[in-house]
Amino acid sequence: MADTYDGPILEIDRLSISFFTRLREIPAVMDFSVAVQPGEAVGLVGESGCGKSTVALGVMQDLGKNGRIVGGSIKFKGRDLGAMSADELRQIRGSEIAMIYQEPMASLNPAMKIGRQLMEVPMIHRGSSEKEAYDRALQVVTDVKLPDPKRILDSYPHQLSGGQQQRIVIAMALMAEPSLLILDEPTTALDVTVEAAVVELVKDLGKKYGTSMLFISHNLGLVLETCDRLCVMYSGEAVERGSIADVFDEMQHPYTQALFRSIPLPGADKNARPLRAIPGNFPLPHERPQGCNFGPRCDYFEAGRCDVGDIPMAQVPGNDRHATRCVKFQEIDWKAPMALEATKEKGEPGKVVLRMDNLKKYYEVAANALFGSSGETKVVKANETLSFEARESETLAIVGESGCGKSTFAKVLMGLETATEGEILLDNKPIQSTAIEDRDTKTISDIQMVFQNPFDTLNPSMTVGRQIMRALEIFGIGDSEDARRKRMLELLDLVKLPRAFADRMPRQLSGGQKQRVGIARAFAGDARIVVADEPVSALDVSVQAAVTDLLMEIQREHKTTLLFISHDLSIVRYLSDRVMVMYLGHVVELGTTDQVFAPPYHPYTEALLSAVPIADTSVEKTHIVLEGDIPSAMNPPSGCPFQTRCRWKDRVPGGLCESEVPAQKTLADGHQIKCHLSDAVLAEMDAVIKVAAE
Repeated sequence: MADTYDGPILEIDRLSISFFTRLREIPAVMDFSVAVQPGEAVGLVGESGCGKSTVALGVMQDLGKNGRIVGGSIKFKGRDLGAMSADELRQIRGSEIAMIYQEPMASLNPAMKIGRQLMEVPMIHRGSSEKEAYDRALQVVTDVKLPDPKRILDSYPHQLSGGQQQRIVIAMALMAEPSLLILDEPTTALDVTVEAAVVELVKDLGKKYGTSMLFISHNLGLVLETCDRLCVMYSGEAVERGSIADVFDEMQHPYTQALFRSIPLPGADKNARPLRAIPGNFPLPHERPQGCNFGPRCDYFEAGRCDVGDIPMAQVPGNDRHATRCVKFQEIDWKAPMALEATKEKGEPGKVVLRMDNLKKYYEVAANALFGSSGETKVVKANETLSFEARESETLAIVGESGCGKSTFAKVLMGLETATEGEILLDNKPIQSTAIEDRDTKTISDIQMVFQNPFDTLNPSMTVGRQIMRALEIFGIGDSEDARRKRMLELLDLVKLPRAFADRMPRQLSGGQKQRVGIARAFAGDARIVVADEPVSALDVSVQAAVTDLLMEIQREHKTTLLFISHDLSIVRYLSDRVMVMYLGHVVELGTTDQVFAPPYHPYTEALLSAVPIADTSVEKTHIVLEGDIPSAMNPPSGCPFQTRCRWKDRVPGGLCESEVPAQKTLADGHQIKCHLSDAVLAEMDAVIKVAAE
């Protein structure tokens, strides 16, 4: 039987995959090798376009009609997958090798109840009876820690939250107890707290079922927390392979080093120790350079050595199965400190530009919205008494999980929605009730937004230059077409895009370049306040560093107030001056970045910090996994909105948390917190993130 097989579960050897178009062959993966041993989790890391998902599809033998394996082999338990018939592959897929995709809804049938979808797996692969299949489904749904498993089995996919859907997809993959589980960015679309719970779950289930895993991600912190070994990919090739400890602490490839320098680890500081973006751009598959693919962007490049012939993987002496694709790895001083980038002058926050006072935003929805209204309505309290102020040159981060009201508040600020109650003052002028069509041009150009997804915000049929010039026209800037064109070219300079891009169409730009166009457009009218709604979450880490750096540079120059909406606390810690933490429409904590990232915390902030994956082996984190999902804003819990998930609740006497919304109290130096815990209990809190002494 296959289970007695004791070699590697998956062995990919010198794999090359190409896609064939009418014009040419496009090599997507070249000379790629990796092995997954029984019970081992191997992380596959790299930026988008490097070939990670192509490798996964190669393992599933699902490359479509244009994709072909043109070299090397993929062996599963010693058998070559490429030599199997369609019937043999059908036997293995889903039962022995299962894959979890990034978008859970794409894997679920919307017209079929969850229980039915799960039961199909053992009935098809194992020939189980209906009763056996139902019992197994119930067992697995309980394993993935979903509440009320019987109700879940009787639900349709749309009745579950994103985190619950992702757990169902994991349950489906585990139904047949596969030997190999491939996870392709399984948590990208989830909140950090849900991500932490899902990652914890995958690790536990891996141990329980003895499953081997290939974990594809661009998040190095996540790989550190889930995997035993790691393979770093760049432009279709593996550039470094080894154990987590070896690769994180003794990296031997310039690309791995450059990746780590572009992510905001706890020691980074936007003024004293800025991040370093990787120079240049990722090469297109048919335009790869000679020799080393990373050569044109590498600090250690040497003409005549690095750009000659194919560069093979070389073993790093002394380490466990550690290999690198670099001809100079034994000559580079990997311990040398990073050449310090120019330190930046911190812009001093100026006068208050924006003030919010007890802002409320309620929506009325039909109580039975799904099946036509019976006349009853329910109130959704999207924002509940928000109060804060933002100053010139200041970055205020707004943090919280999806559904906490971050984007609702941004819409009210922009004038896309009007407030239910309370005030928003821009330069002491109330704007909370003026919809965007009634605002004057100056107010509109003063408050601009950079959106999360750069693809959705550009007109696909208009050149980049024309889109920026339209914004200038609307803001009444420039008295002639020529003046506007000149200003548009200056804006491209400002966001560090070549002027030639003015004549390009959006489809000809990468994600990071599109986001820069979005930023140029937001600053077209000299915006005073820019609301950046998750502006870097769709971008690769190296591009993230460049875009955040750009935002800060423009802020320094123009004294802009930046409201930075994000759930990524690493970037928030690096970027912001003050942080506002939201939960279910309430501001639960507000203070300077140092105050919010050090105890005492609001219990929710504490859990958020614990959930953030940090790509640093010297960091110790207190482990807190939040139980349950975020309650719905349609029927929030009584009392404190966070009480259903709070681990400190039993320290508050008399059931106060369940009965009363806590009042806001101010701790030292203006640090505000909305919590019933006494000062004495708050003082007991320990730091969640500790960096081991050097």
